[in-house]
Order: sequence, then C-alpha cells, then structure tokens
Amino acid sequence: MKKLISFLILILVISCFQKKETLMIDENNFSGTLKGKEINLYTLRNEKGIVAQITNLGGRVVSLLVPDKKGQMRDIVLGYKTLEGFQNSNEVYFGALIGRYGNRINKGRFDLKGKEYKLPPNDSHNHLHGGPQGFHIVIWNPKKIDEQTLRLTYLSEDGEMGYPGNLKVEVIYKLTNDNQLKINYQAKTDKTTIINLTHHSFFNLNGAGNGKITDHILQINADKFTPINSSLIPTGQIQEVQDTPFDFTKPTAIGKKINNEHQQLKYGKGYDHNWVLNDWNGQNRQVASIYSPSSGIKMEVFTNEPGMQFYSGNFLDGSDTGKQGKVYKYRTAFCLETQHFPDGPNHDNFPSTVLKPGEKYYSTCSYKFSIAE
Repeated sequence: MKKLISFLILILVISCFQKKETLMIDENNFSGTLKGKEINLYTLRNEKGIVAQITNLGGRVVSLLVPDKKGQMRDIVLGYKTLEGFQNSNEVYFGALIGRYGNRINKGRFDLKGKEYKLPPNDSHNHLHGGPQGFHIVIWNPKKIDEQTLRLTYLSEDGEMGYPGNLKVEVIYKLTNDNQLKINYQAKTDKTTIINLTHHSFFNLNGAGNGKITDHILQINADKFTPINSSLIPTGQIQEVQDTPFDFTKPTAIGKKINNEHQQLKYGKGYDHNWVLNDWNGQNRQVASIYSPSSGIKMEVFTNEPGMQFYSGNFLDGSDTGKQGKVYKYRTAFCLETQHFPDGPNHDNFPSTVLKPGEKYYSTCSYKFSIAE
C-alpha cells in the first residue's frame, strides 16, 4: 500500500511539473535582434515553484505561473509565446514597462520652468504611456543577477519622444520566496524633466484567456478617485468614492456596478480611472487585493505611489489570439498600475512628477500571490 501511495504521489508531481513546463514559454522563441540589439527571454524561479518570464523588449512580463487552490499552475498574464506575437499585436502594452510618463497627458503638452514641451499624440490628440516609441517598445539592456532577479537599464536621450533630459533608468524584477513579483524603478536626469513609470501586465487570475474578470473580487484602499472627461483626461477634481460605483473600499465583484449608468463609467466604457490611494507618505504599503473565487488565486498590491489606475479590459476586442490559442476578449483581463496621477504636469493640485538633476527617482510595486481563505 505504501509503495502504491508513493507511486501515485510521484505521478502527481510529474504531472504538475509537465503542466508547468507546457505553460512555460520556450526561451528560443524570443531569441533575435532588432535595430542591431539582442532580444532574449529570461526565466525567474523562486523556491515555491512560481515562474516569471520576462523579455528585454519593452521589459515585458511574458508569462507568470502561479498555483491555484488545487495546486495546478496557471499563467495569469496575457501575452504571446513568440517575439513576433508581440511585434504584430493590436494591444501594444501587454506586460510592458511604461515610461517616460505612464497614462495620459492632455493634448501631449506641458509647461516646465516656463517652457512648453510638446509630445507626440498616440491616443487621439493625447499622449499615452510615453508615446508611440515609449519604454514599452525599446530594447532594454539586461543582466540576470541570479535565478530570481533580472536588472534592466536604459538611457532615454534628451528629446526622446519630446521629453527633456538624458534620463538613466534602472528597473529590477525580483521574484521573492514569499511569492512576490517585485518591480523597483530608479532614475536620474541631467536636466529637469517629468517622470511617471509603471507596469502594464494584463491579469486574469483564472488564467490568461479563461473568461471574464467581472467575477473577481477587488478591494482598493482608496476613499477618492480622479474623475475624467470624455477624452479620459482627469478634470483636476478629486472626488469621494462613497455612494458611487467606484467604491471598492470593501471587497466587491468587479462586475457588480460596472454597467451602471454613471457618467464616469460611460466615459471609460467601464473602469479606466486613477484611484487616490490612502495613507500616501512615500513609504511602501498594501494598496489593493483581488482574488478569483474560481481559481482561489489571490493577488495583493504594494507600492509607495500615491495613485493606481484600475483598468477593466474594456478595449480588448477578441482580435488578439495569445498563448495556448486563447482569444483575448472584452473584459477578460484587468490592470492595476501603480503611479502618480494621469496628466499630473497640467494640474498643480496633483502630486508633482518633476525630477531635477541631483535627485533620484524611486518607485516600487509588488504583486504578492497566495490562495484566498
């Protein structure tokens, strides 16, 4: 009997390992060159068996494998299994690092030290996520520090996408043994500039492409949000979430009020707004948690940032087929992007995004995974 039990356990372990190997992306699929620079895929593993795979093209998290409540591995980020998939995608931000400025800048303009700067529009007349050649598309310089750590660096030259200053950026991805994917950002400039870096993984805690995320239970530690106009630009107001569909101060299903007739939801075609996070003092703290009742996977978000964009996948339209042949349809993913506020340079009442020579920019975000109780 003991031999039979041992044999069955061995079969189960082998089965789980094979399933994880099937979900993992072949690193050879991301081996290539672009603009004379080498592109590769880097695999990070922690002691608990979680796997993160990241390419230096846009610093993208290509896959993130975590166990569900049955111990089965699920790839919970949207993306593609080949380099060509990302290059030909209709959705250009899957898993990417975002900069120089995450989110939108109204009409692609801002004033700094008495000078007007104009940035290229790529979202109607607005400038979005650093522009058409933002950090999501550049080739970062990689160095794998150890089996759990990847460092990416990039020099954004003065005038790139219209931004002032030579900006030296370092981003470190670390997969910790307490099941956190940590992302630490640092930057320095030689000329006064603006900066707002973030990360843009599209998550589905049931697995990428496995149905809508409207059943996910979300909590955001924020009593206020920044309302937008019809162009998705903040009005400059800061409003209370109480008695609105934006109240996630208690665990609430994403789909509970997403189709409410509230004007802000009409503007965003769902949730595509910045929440003003509580207790901001520049220190790292937990700001959100979300879990799937189906898979049991729970994700907690930690950051030192004052804001977080919650996006409910409203513009996914089924035109992209991703990993395992799954089609990425309407509201089948969510994003939780820690950040300073959208269009911050054009609103004096928003936290400053100005970085001066001699100063060091530092931002941190981590996604911690567990099984919901």
